[in-house]
Order: sequence, then C-alpha cells, then structure tokens
Amino acid sequence: MIYLGYIVIVFAAIQLIVAVVNIVFKQKMGAMGSNEKLVSVLIPARNEEKNILNILRDISSQNYYNYEVIVFDDQSTDSTVKIVTEYMQKDKNIRLIASEGLPNGWLGKNHACHSLALEAKGDYYLFVDADVRIKRNIIGETLRFAQKHTLNLVSVFPKQILKSWGEWATVPIMNYILLTLLPLILVRKIGLSSIAAANGQYMFFDAKNYRNLLPHEAMKSEKVEDIKIARHYKQKHMNVACLASETDVRCNMYNSYSESVNGFSKNVTTFFGGSTLLAIFFWLISTFGFIPILLLYGTRGLTLYLVAVLIIRLLVSMTSKQSVSKNIIYLLAQQISLGLIIMKSIQHKLNKKHIWKGRNILQS
Repeated sequence: MIYLGYIVIVFAAIQLIVAVVNIVFKQKMGAMGSNEKLVSVLIPARNEEKNILNILRDISSQNYYNYEVIVFDDQSTDSTVKIVTEYMQKDKNIRLIASEGLPNGWLGKNHACHSLALEAKGDYYLFVDADVRIKRNIIGETLRFAQKHTLNLVSVFPKQILKSWGEWATVPIMNYILLTLLPLILVRKIGLSSIAAANGQYMFFDAKNYRNLLPHEAMKSEKVEDIKIARHYKQKHMNVACLASETDVRCNMYNSYSESVNGFSKNVTTFFGGSTLLAIFFWLISTFGFIPILLLYGTRGLTLYLVAVLIIRLLVSMTSKQSVSKNIIYLLAQQISLGLIIMKSIQHKLNKKHIWKGRNILQS
C-alpha cells in the first residue's frame, strides 16, 4: 500500500509539472506571413453536408489569398457534392474530386488525404477536416510559424466547441490526457520520435518533404494516422510542432455522448503508445488514486491531493480555453466516460470491428 501511495503522488506530481509547462510555454502563431507561397487547402469529405459550407466560407474569408482548395468526395450519399459544386461558382479557387472506390489495405481518410495531395500544386499542404472552423488569418499565421521555426509539419488541436452534457462529459478528456502527459513545447524542441503529437483535424505540411515521404500512404492502414505521421516525421529527422487550442481553429467534433465514446475509442490508446495496459493504469490512478492517499495520509493528505487534482484540471482547462467550472463539475463524469471509452476500445479490438462513417476501420 505504501508503494501504491508513492506511485499516486509521483503520478500527480508529473501531471502537475506537465500542466504547468504547457501553460507557461504555450506556443502562439504570431503575425501572418506574406502571400508569396501557394497553400493547398485539402479537405476530405464523406457525408459532410452539415459542415462543408461553413469551412469553405471560412477559407474564402481568409486574408491569405494565395490558395487553392481541393475537396475529396469520399463516396458521399448526402448533399455534400451539390453544396460544394454550387459554392465553386462563388470561389474559383475550389476544385472537387471524387473517389473511385477505396483500394484494399487503405482506410478511408488516409486514402482521401493521399489522393488530395497527388492533386495539389501548392508549396504547402493544409489538411483540414470538414467540421473544423477557421477564422481571421490562421492560414497565413500557420505559414509564418512554419517558416519562422523551419518546420516540416505544424499541427493544431482545435479549440473544442462544447454544447451538450454529453460533449462536456467526454471531449475534454483528450486534452486532459495530452496536456498532463506531454509538454507540447518539447515536440518542437526535441527530436525524439516518442515525443510527438498531432491532430488530423488540422495538419500543415511543407509540400516538398510531403511528396518525398508520402506519409498518408505510409500510414494507409493506420486508424490514428496523425500521431503516427508525426512520429514518422521525427524518425526521418523532420521538424514538427504541435499547438493546443488555437482560438482561430475551432471544432464541434461530436453531437452526442454515444458518438463521442465511439469516436474516442478508436484512438484513446494511442496517447499511451498504443498500450491498453497503460491506458487502464492511467484511468485507475487518476480515478481511484484518492483511496490509498486517504488510507495512508488521512484527511489532511487527501485534502492536499484533491487540491493538486483541481489545480491540474484548472491549468488544463485554461490551456484548452475551456470552462474551468464546467470541467470541475463534470470531472467525475469524465473519469467514468474514460473508463467506458477504454472498455469500448478493448471490445473493438477483440471483435476486430469498429464502424466509423459506415466502414469497418479494423479490417485486416
């Protein structure tokens, strides 16, 4: 029991230190760059009729005007194609290409991104999901940030738009894991491939190295291709940066509790190097760590531990630009949800079946 108490204390201390580092050394984009480089904005879209018009309008409203937009219709069965085709009359920089079917051995999004890159003509490629919203000068700012730090890949975890109780009980979990385990500044400062992170919702590549490495093809069967690409880039001695919760990049990922649990269950173990055991360990310590603290150190020790837990949540919420009070209110619900997400991830692996956007992403 004594050793378990030590483990809980050390674990909480590590989380606190990492959370402090992430807020103190939070990276910012800065000023917009010049319009001299062509940026290819590449959007994979499968049944995105609710979102696609918003992101197209956001791109057209950017102050950065040297761009092309290519939308990849991944066999949509809704009005996605109609909406894009109509908007193309307003913005001549937009093109639409269509899938000819998903080849064997590929996952849908990876194939879509690879196909988009083969069509792109830009000096830089910005892969952005259809449900992302961007504003102000974010394209130009990202370009400037990449040039300033000589980066081959810049990725951003968007500021999450949370509306329902189900979203508050699930979506902040990923930021909590990320921002208490990985000091994001080290992704840029240290070349180790193990210190890598990325978010496929917003990934900005220099085109030359992308064409040489073709990372989406290299990760064609990976369901969590973004983090794997970041690690692959660092293994190839490419420079990578990952930023958290840029306010000019926003996303409403999921609309219900069940959708969130299903969505996060496909990538939750990736935060722990792909280890289900480490994910379970994290959940057990962060959920039930108060028990050995109470038994070993009494109410005074428990009080100090709970204060540390609340400070960690406060720091993560501030870095994530999320409501501190709501994250504290939903703290217990988030821990329960994390357990359900891990359990669902295990279930998917055992059944070798995880349906995402109408496809089984665990097919062999």
